[in-house]
Amino acid sequence: MNPIFNTDFWLKAWEQDKETDTYTVHKGFSTPEYWNRAASSYDRNKTEIQNRRLAKTLDLFKRKDLLFRGMEVLDIGCGTGTLALALARQGAKVTALDFSDQMLEQFRQSITPDIRGNLTLLCEDWHALDIGQKGWKKKFDLVIAFMSPGVAGSASFFKMMETSKKGCAVRGWAAKRNHPVLAILWEKIMGTVLEDAPQSILFKINLLFSMGLFPDLTFDRVEWEQNVSVEEELKSQTAFFRKVSNRPEADLEAVIRPYLESMAENGRIQRTHTGLTATAVWTVDPVL
Repeated sequence: MNPIFNTDFWLKAWEQDKETDTYTVHKGFSTPEYWNRAASSYDRNKTEIQNRRLAKTLDLFKRKDLLFRGMEVLDIGCGTGTLALALARQGAKVTALDFSDQMLEQFRQSITPDIRGNLTLLCEDWHALDIGQKGWKKKFDLVIAFMSPGVAGSASFFKMMETSKKGCAVRGWAAKRNHPVLAILWEKIMGTVLEDAPQSILFKINLLFSMGLFPDLTFDRVEWEQNVSVEEELKSQTAFFRKVSNRPEADLEAVIRPYLESMAENGRIQRTHTGLTATAVWTVDPVL
């Protein structure tokens, strides 16, 4: 058998990814501390929110018969709740989970009275959560993990699929993305040039094909401007590098603060984010 159609081939390839910069970068983005510190600068402008492609995403769900009133949805790594809110407005009952209490606090501020009864917010770490104890096995009509570090490994990805009785959807970076601040700091702190390939979305897609689960795929180029204070950026970058470098916070700040101040204007940093995202939507029953 051609190895690319073999599930074990992709599981081994995914495991080998732990030796790369990409996996190390993921570790930096995979802590509640990082997202708590980044929350204040998240989803601040309309362009950033437009990059979520809400209308297109909802249409994808409809075409797969994965959007209907009264359905139950699990959103893993819901962040500030942009997608969960849109689904709740469509009549879905959404359980929105994130390990960052600050991201969830921003989410709560966006909930309007008409959809409050359609939303359940949980501050939980997906990796530590016991889906059996929760009674979540095959509970949800649709399970979503968009740009979520919660399903960056194969075990947590399979766990996600265990909770779905109908369909799943994931989104992640599909090509090398630019890191306008992180790349320079990586060289200063890690001593190497950052080589950050796409996240685990490509392993997920190929693994699904090998299992006879053929997702609908869409790709979107995204770009948005972000304007943050030096102090906001210092907090999030320090949280990131504490995880990937194990250096004390005081040492990191001695490197990070001078660089941020050198690029700031009037105490603020303007940066442009660009990248390519892939979205995969599939039903959980194999077609083979």
